[in-house]
Amino acid sequence: MKSISANLLKPGMIFAKPVHIDENNIFVPGGIPIEQKDLDNLQKLGIDTVMAEGIPSFNETEDESAGSESSKNNNANDAQKGESRNGDAPIVDIRSISDDHKSKGAYRTYLSLIERMNMALLRISSKDAIQENQSISLISAELLYAIKDQKEQFVSFILGGEVKGYEMAKSSVNTAILSALVTQELKFPNHKTINIIIGALLHDAGMLRLPREIIEKRGELSEAERQKMRSHPLLAHRIIIKELKYNDEIGDVVLQHHERWDGNGYPYGFAGNKIDVGARIVSIADAFEAMVSKKPYRNPIVGYQAIKNLLADNSRRFDPNILKVFVYIMGIYPIGSIVLLNNNIVARISEVRAEAPLRPKVQVLIDEFNKTYTSEEGPFIDLLTEKHRYITKAMTSKELADLNV
Repeated sequence: MKSISANLLKPGMIFAKPVHIDENNIFVPGGIPIEQKDLDNLQKLGIDTVMAEGIPSFNETEDESAGSESSKNNNANDAQKGESRNGDAPIVDIRSISDDHKSKGAYRTYLSLIERMNMALLRISSKDAIQENQSISLISAELLYAIKDQKEQFVSFILGGEVKGYEMAKSSVNTAILSALVTQELKFPNHKTINIIIGALLHDAGMLRLPREIIEKRGELSEAERQKMRSHPLLAHRIIIKELKYNDEIGDVVLQHHERWDGNGYPYGFAGNKIDVGARIVSIADAFEAMVSKKPYRNPIVGYQAIKNLLADNSRRFDPNILKVFVYIMGIYPIGSIVLLNNNIVARISEVRAEAPLRPKVQVLIDEFNKTYTSEEGPFIDLLTEKHRYITKAMTSKELADLNV
């Protein structure tokens, strides 16, 4: 990749691969025309250069001198037709998505959700959020549709940590996926589920308005810095209500997701059922996501250990009833987890059973004779019926990589 002066970028330019602001943030995904408002955002952020590969082409349907007003009109027309600027990832209302969506692959959808959420967060950080409520609402609708028949794949993506960079956007999407699974199990009406998903997508938006030196600090925070960090739910609430013009139900999810069941949370010290139910769901999803994700200061925890940590809460931080639902959905060994069986078979959890959490269905990755299998080839073992086989330990992705799988 090479450094390109922002002054050289023009509306309508298209790069074959994503253009980066830094290693964690994309300026514009590959194959998508640069718009004037994208360039305006760079100027507002004080960014002089971006990183890109190759030579850009120009969008044939967009004049090189097109201004932000025509771009807004194009976006509005696309939204009305249920299309996005990214032909690989259509943004459409949940009621109108066809089965053809599935043929594009769960992983492609997952990556698209993260890339588009990254762009939305970038614009929010530059205080150019006026149009982002529509894009985030559409992201939430597509996310809900995508997981309905592909729960296993999306949970495995979260546990696998395959997407590098986009850290905040990835955390937002992962938390939203896990929250949506809980609302589905609780049979919430569609509008309430969508509100909770939007709240999950934006739960850490307030971090965008905190000083970078606090966000990126490696050592222990001072008391003053800790208090500033604890202000992020209030900042996020202001973004959601004042800037994005979302309703109070979404605002409450974000405002209260750091409240605790025992009343020792923040910002208001609400306890028990006084805490918004969406916030209680997002709190659990956020905690699990944080544990299984790699952080600058530690490696990720395997799904099995993360579930154990949640179960050790003892009604201090989390609503115990919602936590039961979460564990019921995920299983003791969450779908996608890598485990070692007693006969040295390495396998991936493919199906969990609430009635027999220690006896899931697994797919073999390495058999007892050290033969390796692809995800398409590996035979399945039902531990519920094959009683002589059982799980001895959960494996980390590093342990699996060390086996050259």
